[in-house]
Amino acid sequence: MDSFIHVISIMVGTVIVISTIFSAISTFVLPRSARSRLNRLVFGLLRRIFELVMRFTKTYKQRDAIMAYYAPVALLSLLPVWYLLIALGYSLIFWGIRAGDYFYDFRLSGSSLFTLGFVPPEGYLVTFLAFSEAMLGLIMVGLLIAYLPTMYAAFSRREEAVNMLEVRAGTPPNPYDMLTRYNRIHGIDKLADVWRTWEVWFADVEESHTTLPALVFFRSPRPENSWVTSAGAVLDTAAITLSSIDVPYEASAALCIRAGYLALKRIADYFDIPNPSTPKFPETPISISREEYDELLRKLEAAGVPIRPDREKAWLDYAGWRVNYDCTLLSLCSLVMAPYASWSSDRALKIGLPPLFSKKTLT
Repeated sequence: MDSFIHVISIMVGTVIVISTIFSAISTFVLPRSARSRLNRLVFGLLRRIFELVMRFTKTYKQRDAIMAYYAPVALLSLLPVWYLLIALGYSLIFWGIRAGDYFYDFRLSGSSLFTLGFVPPEGYLVTFLAFSEAMLGLIMVGLLIAYLPTMYAAFSRREEAVNMLEVRAGTPPNPYDMLTRYNRIHGIDKLADVWRTWEVWFADVEESHTTLPALVFFRSPRPENSWVTSAGAVLDTAAITLSSIDVPYEASAALCIRAGYLALKRIADYFDIPNPSTPKFPETPISISREEYDELLRKLEAAGVPIRPDREKAWLDYAGWRVNYDCTLLSLCSLVMAPYASWSSDRALKIGLPPLFSKKTLT
């Protein structure tokens, strides 16, 4: 019976160590989307703690200042969690091979993992295991050091486009400002360059935010900016241009929308956020009302933007584009606690996620 318990201890310790190694590999090394239950547990528990702290805040800026630390703290918390699990796993293995009592085995495991050397191993097998644990400890630190520059490079690429959009689409970004400014300064036809730029941006965000999922929660340097609301503004502007603006059809706008809703959908899928697979309007409703849409067209027309005469067809075309990304956009706005922006985070409350922003909390 005693031997059976020691065998079980070796098996449990081995499973803990291997699971922790795979968690680190999926986070740092694997160049594709891979889910780690351990990472989700760490991020989920910390999210609950941050949400509890935010209950004592009154304004969005205070909540944003707190949430700015969420992703970095959660990311850095992974390393001590991995170290603790590896130390626990190896101590179970040492106890299973009868290296000593459990307190000695845990001290030996910690000494080996942190390469402190205050508990020297004895015997060939114990020495080999101690060396392998020390190697894992060094590898974990090295991976984290190499991982951070990659993450911040992707973050910088994302935020460069978000900041540039402020010049073209206002703060918060919105279709009205973007269309009227281009119509007045450049001409609507120049939007083709924007669609191509953002098509590439969506592809980059999809790749980086599924292989480096912590990036989803990294907030923009300015509280009023967000990669999600910026994506929503670009998608809405492209949808309105294709459906409602009296200009020649621009294929790059359609490609931009497709790249956008695929990127948002795949990020939502990674976090198990429900979203319709093949939505169609009017079977699947959208969060934009006909009155809101008509009001926007009236404002655009008053600003000199050419509007198509058949408003009914224009509405159906716009809704047909919007339905592809409507639910996913609102879900991601709630997931990242995005700042207020019209036609996106301002109505994300309707899907029943945390009401952590509103127009009033911006002041």
